[in-house]
Amino acid sequence: MNAEPDPRISFETSGIDLAAAIQMYEDAYAAAGFRAERTERPFSYRFRVTGDDTMSFRSTRFDARMVGELESADEYVVMWLADGGGTVDVGRQEVAFVPGTPMMFPTGRPFAFDLQDVRQSLVQFERTFLEGVAAEVHGTRPAPLVFDHTAPPRREDLRGWNAQVHRAAEVVLGTTPLSPIVLAETARDTAVALLRTFPHTTLAPDVDLPQGATGRVRKAVEYMHAFAHTPISTTDVAEHVGLSVRGLQQAFQRQVGTAPNAMLRGVRLDRVRDELVRSAPGEVTVAAVAMRWGFAHLGRFSGAYAARFAEYPRDTLHR
Repeated sequence: MNAEPDPRISFETSGIDLAAAIQMYEDAYAAAGFRAERTERPFSYRFRVTGDDTMSFRSTRFDARMVGELESADEYVVMWLADGGGTVDVGRQEVAFVPGTPMMFPTGRPFAFDLQDVRQSLVQFERTFLEGVAAEVHGTRPAPLVFDHTAPPRREDLRGWNAQVHRAAEVVLGTTPLSPIVLAETARDTAVALLRTFPHTTLAPDVDLPQGATGRVRKAVEYMHAFAHTPISTTDVAEHVGLSVRGLQQAFQRQVGTAPNAMLRGVRLDRVRDELVRSAPGEVTVAAVAMRWGFAHLGRFSGAYAARFAEYPRDTLHR
């Protein structure tokens, strides 16, 4: 009986041509506009990826500075450094990327990066696969996952993640022939470890949608629900669904009879109310909850809250 073919696919490239390196990384991440400049180190690069369509291990050496913007639309990615560093999500929810602590790619939108002289490792999961594992773990239906790249994992969780990555790397990167079943089991175990380690929420597939919302308007509302906890604006929402801000406004008025910024504000007010209902007066303050959901002007927030729920936020908290 013939053995099953090894399911792994590997690709590796290296060189000393800076322009060729930029083009390779743009192709690898389906991006454009990356820029690089030399540092004190002699320039060289190396890129390697091994795995299958479900999960792959990647490693990068890049002895220069690179800046650019990318979006992991079809995958979830964990990255960590052995050397070098820089900043991830430049100009938004900036996080210093340094050796020692793994980080998720920001999810659901493009993000800018500025990295220099890195020795970087990554684990990539195909989007629907990780969402399916998350549905099993959480007992829900498959839905998009929103990872908080600004929240560092707990130390005890990191120990479990590092141990699983070590085991998975021995399987995926090893020289022993590998069966599809073993690779699938390894991918699932690593996905479960990721979900236990990195803070995330799930966008419920049955979020409240206004009557009449279809197509890009529906996608925009789902995006608002998924990322209401982040400082997104209607510009970000329009970009996510492939419309201009004016086009998004027109689509909302036509389908649901309201402006997208009003919809986003309403989603955030609902989240504030949910949190106040679940909390006790000694646990939180109205101001802290409001600011956490993006309401910096507390007077205007209180008025908008009262107009939506017919009571002031302090009454909700104390009730």
